[in-house]
Amino acid sequence: MDYFLRSSKTLLTYTLITFIVISIFGLNFLISFLGNILLLIFLIPILLLLIFYLGFNFYKSKIRTCNNCGAISLSFNENCMYCGEELNDLNKENKLDKNPSERTIEVKAEEVK
Repeated sequence: MDYFLRSSKTLLTYTLITFIVISIFGLNFLISFLGNILLLIFLIPILLLLIFYLGFNFYKSKIRTCNNCGAISLSFNENCMYCGEELNDLNKENKLDKNPSERTIEVKAEEVK
């Protein structure tokens, strides 16, 4: 009988240690799994906003305006579909491509008395 109590104490001890270890690693796994899900919940909208921003900038770079009627077009045509005038490409009209002397303002200094 004494042997049975001693063996049951050992069995109970090892069982408790096993459940504690399993619960700790199981809880750790559960917390990391929930953390990853929450991370995805926050990162997916940020990723969608980034894709929307890149798409918006892509279409913004394709916008052309007509000098004659002011119509805005996303087409790749060279002429306006309303009046037939040549369309301005915003990328071709880059202000930095012009000669710097055309954009410089000449200022003459005068002495104020």
